[in-house]
Amino acid sequence: MAVTIDLSGSVAVVTGGTRGVGAGIARALLEAGAEVVTCARRPPGEPVEAAGRTARFLPVDLRDPAAVSAFFDRVRDDHGRLDVLVNNAGGTPFRMLGDGGAGRHARVVELNLLAPLTATLAAYELMRRQPGGGTVIMIGSVSGTRPSPGSAAYGAAKAGLDNLARSMAVEWAPHVRVNTLVLGMVRTELSHLHYGDEDGIAAVGRTVPLGRLAEPADIGDACVFLASERAAYISGASLPVHGGGERPAFLDAATTPH
Repeated sequence: MAVTIDLSGSVAVVTGGTRGVGAGIARALLEAGAEVVTCARRPPGEPVEAAGRTARFLPVDLRDPAAVSAFFDRVRDDHGRLDVLVNNAGGTPFRMLGDGGAGRHARVVELNLLAPLTATLAAYELMRRQPGGGTVIMIGSVSGTRPSPGSAAYGAAKAGLDNLARSMAVEWAPHVRVNTLVLGMVRTELSHLHYGDEDGIAAVGRTVPLGRLAEPADIGDACVFLASERAAYISGASLPVHGGGERPAFLDAATTPH
C-alpha cells in the first residue's frame, strides 16, 4: 500500500536551499505540500520549483546572528508560523590541516556548526511558542563519523552538529523534535568537480554498496519523512542516508577469496 505524506499547511525553511542537496530538499517539501522558504547569501539562478509550486527565497548571511534573527522574524511575520527547519547550508574546500592556517579552518567550523546553531536557536523561539511545536533536521555527513583527511575541520564540525542535535532533542522535548541525516556522497551539479566525467562519477558510485551516489531527491524524501507525523516518535536520532556506507578497504586488500 502506498503511503502519502501530506505536509499541507506547514511552513518549512531550508538553509542553502537554492541548489544541490538543498534544492532537492526544497522540492521534496514542495511536493509534499509544504510552504517552503529557502535562504542563502545570493539568490538562485532560477527558482526552485516542484509540483507546480515555487519556493520563496530570502537572502541572509547565516554567520550574522542579527541577520538570522531578522530573517526568522520575517518568516513569522509573513507566514505566521514555522514548522520545519532544515539546516543544510555548509560545505568546505579540500584543504589539509597543515595548509591555510587556523583562521581558514575556523571559518569552516563557523559555517558548518556555529551557523546551524544560530539558525536553530532563532527558529526555536518561533516553534516553542506555537501549538504543535516544530521539528529541526540537521544535514550531517559521514565525514563526522570517520577520519576525514582533507576536510578535517568540516568533519569535526559535522560531528559536533550531530551531538548538538542530540542535546537539543533532550532539552526541547516534547515540543520540538531534532534529528540528523548523515549523508554520504550525493550527485549534484558540482559532482564533476570532485569525481570528473560521467565515467568517474559512475566509478565512485560503484564503491557504494547500493551501487550509486545519492540523488538530492533521496535526501529530500528522508527530510519529508522526518518532518512528518510518521516520525512523531523520532527525536535525537542520526539517520544514515549513505547507500550502505563505504566498502571496507580490507575486503579489496585481502588475498583470500570472499
